[in-house]
Amino acid sequence: MRAFGFVAVILALGTAFYLFNRSAASGPGAKPPQAQVDVVAIRQRLLTIAQTERQFRATHGSYGTLDQLAQEDLLPGGTEERGYTFSADVSGSERFAITATPTDPAKSAWPTLQVTERMEVTERQ
Repeated sequence: MRAFGFVAVILALGTAFYLFNRSAASGPGAKPPQAQVDVVAIRQRLLTIAQTERQFRATHGSYGTLDQLAQEDLLPGGTEERGYTFSADVSGSERFAITATPTDPAKSAWPTLQVTERMEVTERQ
C-alpha cells in the first residue's frame, strides 16, 4: 500500500511540473527558454559592469567609459556577449547608464536592457 501512495505522489508531482512548464512557456509575454537564460545573463553582466563603474569612480573620482574600464582590465569579456552589445553614457562623477542592445539579427525582438548608477536594471522592447 505504501508503494502505491509513493507512486501516486510521484505522478502528481510530475503532472504538476508538466503543467507549470507548459503554462510558463505559453503564457502572455512568455519568452522561449533560451531568451530567458540570455536575458538573465545580460542582466547579471550589466550589474557586474555597474559595480565596476562604482569601483572605477572610487579610485578615479569619476565614472569611466567602457574603453577606460577595459584599459584597466576591469571589463573582462569585452563589450559583446550572447548577441548583445554594451554601450555606456557617462557623465563625470554624477551618473552613468550602461545599455545592452541586441545586435544578433535572430534576437531583434528581444529587449534592450539598461542599468544606471542606482543599480536598477530596466528592460524595454
